[in-house]
Amino acid sequence: QVQLVESGGGLVQAGGSLRLSCAASGRTFSNYAMAWFRQAPGKEREFVVAISWSGSRTDYADSVKGRFTISRDNAKSTMYLQMNSLKPEDTAVYVCAAARTRFTWTQSDFGSWGQGTQVTVSS
Repeated sequence: QVQLVESGGGLVQAGGSLRLSCAASGRTFSNYAMAWFRQAPGKEREFVVAISWSGSRTDYADSVKGRFTISRDNAKSTMYLQMNSLKPEDTAVYVCAAARTRFTWTQSDFGSWGQGTQVTVSS
């Protein structure tokens, strides 16, 4: 299992930006596909975006396309999520996850999860 720690969450006004980070340790980071999921109060966890182990392939949920950008730095064992044009409906706990495969976005494929970081967007 790879250990994951998120950071960068906070309170921001609608239209603002935040950059989340997910630091990995314990295993070879470049062997893992990575993803961000989010869970709002009273709702199920939902997929946000995934990135392949090389960083060459990404897939975004329709709700964040054009506003969020995922990236990874395998040398630093860290994944990032740049979130722009934030909306109140983006308010959630954002969790990073790792899957021992080239690329996936299927939640059940992810065996390692972080604790999450809170993102709150005020209107």
